[in-house]
Amino acid sequence: VQLQASGGGLVQAGGSLRLSCAASLRSFSSYAMGWFRQAPGKEREFVADINWSGGLTYYADSVKGRFTISRDNAKNTVYLRMNSLKPEDTAVYYCAAGLTLGAVRGAPRGVDYWGQGTLVTVSS
Repeated sequence: VQLQASGGGLVQAGGSLRLSCAASLRSFSSYAMGWFRQAPGKEREFVADINWSGGLTYYADSVKGRFTISRDNAKNTVYLRMNSLKPEDTAVYYCAAGLTLGAVRGAPRGVDYWGQGTLVTVSS
């Protein structure tokens, strides 16, 4: 199983990026998908997740209203659209898949598979 994340890069504050995660999961549409991030010296934290159908989404308070998670089950891909980026959004972003994926107090739970991460750097 592979989760291939892409789309990271360097962007100025206020800018936008779209991350993609292509999954080689046989039953992709059965899995909840999520994005987590880890800044230098910090724990990995929850950003957003989406249920198997795309009908339910959840966001960390820090990104609510700025980030949008979506999925295309026909393409086995999950996306994270990030707008109004801030320097504090700088981190390695990881996609994740899990049948019961979620987060407890920001910490990942129920992750069956992790992607390799893509670096997002927001300059001030």
